[in-house]
Amino acid sequence: MSEPVRRESDPRSIAGKAPRPERHVAVVVVGGGAAGVAAAVEAAEAGVEVLLVDENPVDNDTMAMDVPLYFGQRMQPSVRNRALMLERVVESNPALASAYEAGVDVQLGTCVWGAFVNGPTVQELDAPLLGLADERRSWLVGYDRLIVAAGARDVVLGFPGWERAGVMAANAAFSLLTRYRALAARRMVVVGSGSLGLRTAALALEHGVDVAAIVEIAPRVRGDAERARSLERRGVPILTSHTIREARGRVGEVESVVVVRMDDAGMPAAGSDRELACDTVCQAVGLTPSVELLALAGARLRFASALGGWVPELDEAVRTSVATVFAAGDCAGFHDAMLADPALARRQGRLAGLAVAESLGALGRRDAEGRRAKLDPEPPMQPPREVHGHWQAWLRSLIHAGGWEVNVCQCEEVTRRELVETRPPRYLAWQSPQMSARGLGTLLRDGPINQDQIKRLTRAGMGPCQSRRCREQVALLLAEATTTPVERIPLPTFRPPLRPLPLSVLWPGDEPPAMRGDWVSWFGIPTQFSPHWEAGMAMDEPTAHGRLIMSDE
Repeated sequence: MSEPVRRESDPRSIAGKAPRPERHVAVVVVGGGAAGVAAAVEAAEAGVEVLLVDENPVDNDTMAMDVPLYFGQRMQPSVRNRALMLERVVESNPALASAYEAGVDVQLGTCVWGAFVNGPTVQELDAPLLGLADERRSWLVGYDRLIVAAGARDVVLGFPGWERAGVMAANAAFSLLTRYRALAARRMVVVGSGSLGLRTAALALEHGVDVAAIVEIAPRVRGDAERARSLERRGVPILTSHTIREARGRVGEVESVVVVRMDDAGMPAAGSDRELACDTVCQAVGLTPSVELLALAGARLRFASALGGWVPELDEAVRTSVATVFAAGDCAGFHDAMLADPALARRQGRLAGLAVAESLGALGRRDAEGRRAKLDPEPPMQPPREVHGHWQAWLRSLIHAGGWEVNVCQCEEVTRRELVETRPPRYLAWQSPQMSARGLGTLLRDGPINQDQIKRLTRAGMGPCQSRRCREQVALLLAEATTTPVERIPLPTFRPPLRPLPLSVLWPGDEPPAMRGDWVSWFGIPTQFSPHWEAGMAMDEPTAHGRLIMSDE
């Protein structure tokens, strides 16, 4: 008589323990700007269930960490009043009304902190997931199609004193002036001309902010010449062939900025220093697409300097390399024409909305093609120009004027010199023969310079702003120091959370009890390389003796 078959289960297996989404929707659109709203409306009018999330109004504590934009502590106290800010966000974006009328589920004040998809190391998800959060809690949402319309970030570069409150970036200034009506600036110096700088200066004047000067490293004004002349007629000096020497002030606040003229050799001209009184230095060097969420969702990225840097690979239907993920607006590639004409972003958004509706079967091919044919044709425009050469000219001028002992990473206090010498930050007070033996030269022998390597060796990019203030200048510095084309410097990898979140917000979405019971067998550092089937292997670890408590204290 044969013995009965014994059935056993491994309690440390994650099978059946994957986190469950709170809901599942056909389409999630991330970003409530021109492209995002247009995409959501187009898909909803085709009969598709659409969830539109936008992180505005951004929580005041997050704004203080310069996330998602470089706000530079130039917010009025009114940003703490979320009800007032929500009202202003809706007022400043009339297109949201069309989304509500089309039946779109619009969730404002909601950020996306993660994307989770099946891949080489994860196969347990029934559907791709997004991690969402507001100021109180976090949750998961499953989706069939994802449209990312996350916009663009400011490119900022360091100079002595750029850690002071009052140094901010143009996209943040634009947001505070228009969306929040809460910019706490009285007198501003704009760094950079071009469409971004000229628009920022004009908008500041319209809102009663005095513009002390526009500073431009190029020998001629960039951007629209007539707009530049209009600003000059209104009393705004435009200082070409100039750069920033330093920002000065007391008690951490900007009170003035010193500019210097650069000679034909690209060096500061002796005796040309000039001090400008101001309380705000607004960097308008450029914008770069916000591709973090696209990268997490598995979309393939390519480098296109004329589009602001790393952008998603798209087909004619603005579909990424992932069949279920689409991109529209500035996150798909930024150039001056996008800034001047929001209709370009809206057109991309409508294309994305039609594409997802067709892919889900809500529209037939003939119907979708008919709707696409009715879209406004893309207007003729000048081909966008490469921008990284200009950004590198700015960086060289700032190094010549301000030196190498300037923090490139404010959060981790890593200077330019420490970055290119691959030294750990000073606050660690730590050295070793192994670290001293590593440098850009040894890293180059291993292959192209990699921002992830530099992050681990120097901690640059590991702070609360999650490299939003330093990512581009780190890449430019590495390219300059190693004579490597900047397009050969890969982006650092991204991982959740894409937004800094309080543990009190993340805690409600903790692992289920069945998973938490064997937490240490998956994440215990001393044992993660040990065979998980050995009984008792984790019992002597400190974390195995009690439940891990997460709090925001």
